[in-house]
Amino acid sequence: MQPSVGRGRFSAITSTGRGYFWQGGSLWIGEGQGRTQWHEHHAHQLVVALKGSFRFRTEAEGVWTDYRGAIVPSECTHQFEVDGPAVMAHLFVEPESSAGRAITARFGSNAIAELPAASARAAARLLFEALQSSQLAKDMVEAASLAIAELCGTTARPDKDLDPRLSRALDYIRSNIRNPITLSDVASAVALSESRFRHLFVAETGSSFRAYLLWLRINLAIEAAMSGASWTEAAHEAGFADSAHLTRTHKRMFGIEPTALRP
Repeated sequence: MQPSVGRGRFSAITSTGRGYFWQGGSLWIGEGQGRTQWHEHHAHQLVVALKGSFRFRTEAEGVWTDYRGAIVPSECTHQFEVDGPAVMAHLFVEPESSAGRAITARFGSNAIAELPAASARAAARLLFEALQSSQLAKDMVEAASLAIAELCGTTARPDKDLDPRLSRALDYIRSNIRNPITLSDVASAVALSESRFRHLFVAETGSSFRAYLLWLRINLAIEAAMSGASWTEAAHEAGFADSAHLTRTHKRMFGIEPTALRP
C-alpha cells in the first residue's frame, strides 16, 4: 500500500484529524474527545498527546489510567477516553513488521504501558511540526517513521528476524488482499501444509491468520472511504461481504462505527 491521506473524524463523539496509511502501519493525528466502546486490534497502538491527556482501561470495572504517551499492544482489549479536547496522534504498527517487532522487544506484548515521557514529547512535537509545515502523505509518513524510531529507542532491536516463509506469506497476502484469500491459498503459496502454516503464523505474529487478514481489509476500507468512496463501496473494495460486515469489524477493532469517520 502506498502512503495516502484522508480527512475525517476518527474517535468517539467529537474529533477531527487526518489519516495517513502505508504498508505496515498508519497515523491518525488531530483533536478529539469522547469514549470508545471496548475493542482490540491487530496492530500495536502508540498514542502521544501534544496538548491534554487521555486515558485507557482494560477491565469493565477497572480504574482509568491517565497518560500523555502510551502503547497498547496487539490484541489487547481496551477502552479509550479523552475529556478533551486533546491534541494527539495515534500510530498503528503491525507487530510482524520490523518496527512492530522492535516495539514488542522494548515494551512487551501483555499490557498497556506508559511511553518514556521525553520520547513521547519528542515524538509528539515531531509529528505536529510536520503537520504544520507539510501535510503531504510522503512527509507525514516519514515523520511517523522517525516518531516510531524515537519511541522504540535507538537501541531497540527485534529479538529475531521474521521467518522467511512468513515474510513470503505476508507479501502474498498484501498482493492479493482485494481478492478472496484462504489460509489454504497462502499455505500453498509458501509450500507448507495448512496446519504447519497456521502454527507458524501464530508463533511468529501472536495473532491468528483471520485476525491479520481482517486488519489489512479494514485499513484498506478506511483508506478507500477517506479517498471518497462510500462505505458500501469501501466494503466491497476491501473484500468484505457487505457494509454490515465492515461495520461489525470496525466496531470490534476501533470501538466506533465507521460512519464516525467523515471524509
